[in-house]
Amino acid sequence: MKLHTRILIGLVAGGVVGFAARHSDGLARVVGWVEPAGTIFIRLITMVVVPLVIAGLFVGIASLGDIRRLGRIGGRTLGYFLVTTTLAAVIGVVVAVAAGTTGTTGTTGTGTTEVVATAAEAKAVPTLWQTLVGMVPANPIAAAAQGDLLAIIFTVVLFAAAVTTLDQERRRPLVAFFAGVNDASLVVIRWLMWLAPVAVAILIAVTVLRSGADLLRSLAAYAVIVVVALAAHVALVLIPILRFAGRLPPARFIGAVSDVLILAFSTAASSATLPVSLAAAQSRVGISTEVSSFVLTTGTTLNKNGAAVYKAVTAVFLAHLYGVDLGVATLLTIVVTTIVAASAGAGVPGSSLVTTLIVLNAIGLGANASAGIALIAGIDRPLDMCRTAVNTFGNLVGAVVVARGEGEQLRLT
Repeated sequence: MKLHTRILIGLVAGGVVGFAARHSDGLARVVGWVEPAGTIFIRLITMVVVPLVIAGLFVGIASLGDIRRLGRIGGRTLGYFLVTTTLAAVIGVVVAVAAGTTGTTGTTGTGTTEVVATAAEAKAVPTLWQTLVGMVPANPIAAAAQGDLLAIIFTVVLFAAAVTTLDQERRRPLVAFFAGVNDASLVVIRWLMWLAPVAVAILIAVTVLRSGADLLRSLAAYAVIVVVALAAHVALVLIPILRFAGRLPPARFIGAVSDVLILAFSTAASSATLPVSLAAAQSRVGISTEVSSFVLTTGTTLNKNGAAVYKAVTAVFLAHLYGVDLGVATLLTIVVTTIVAASAGAGVPGSSLVTTLIVLNAIGLGANASAGIALIAGIDRPLDMCRTAVNTFGNLVGAVVVARGEGEQLRLT
């Protein structure tokens, strides 16, 4: 049985047990006894964030080559990444806010948080400028020890950019070390995903026991909003860019790369899709090896439009769920941190779920951030499949745009 199927079974089983426990004192006590196991799972998820973010970002940036020599291809690629990721974050926020109430404010039971505590945390939401100032750490080691992810990301980006200016001999061992840390982090994530079905069952049982059916209805609405926002980004941003900047007919292009998109959807892993993406871009679309290799390889690490949409919607949903005031400053913070967080994940299933903590911590969810991630873990797999397909499609469109900028003649014109 596939992992995502087992997670969904865990979600359903947890809901059934939670409902039954609302009418049985004995079963309610059992749910309370096993709740610490769910808490341990939350802590395990949190534990892997720092090494994953540090290693993944460092390898992605340091492997680009000398940033002083990226030239036209690098400039166009990074410009495309920034524009589309920003638009993805904005669309995610707009769709989530426009959808109105997507959850019941107050306690969800996950992490045993009370309404009073959440209200207190809501008052402590940092302003946009406080967030930007806080991104620059006085002590990077202390920032890592405290789990200050934005400060960690700023430090890693700065040092990784510096490493790109070193000669190959001095750069190679640094990249190799962090690549090893990144690979080990991905192994830990895979292990955690195998524990996820039982953990999700426990967490959902606790949640339903304390909150009833309202929260499950909210989760269903949240999943629909994520899918709608992803579709909106494809229709309003990626398709027009493909048509007007890439000068390719969308239907023919989608037909040429359909197997790549299906593979991305089915595996929920951008990294596993990369070889097929390269082959399709070069052999069917006619993009040069130089452009396709740079854009698609870099995009797998740095450009995740689908993840940006997902993180923005998730942040709005959980902020509302835990009673955080969604003012202009908070929404701007969500957009800015989503742009950063979307480039921090790895191209494997489950990593985007983990790095969403960056956004949640930035808007002041505190202890509720990890609890919120655990809450949505049960329905993450199908959403992961959707956002990975959008990630892959966005990178392929980016390769077309950069190739056109370089004056290449493509086969699908």
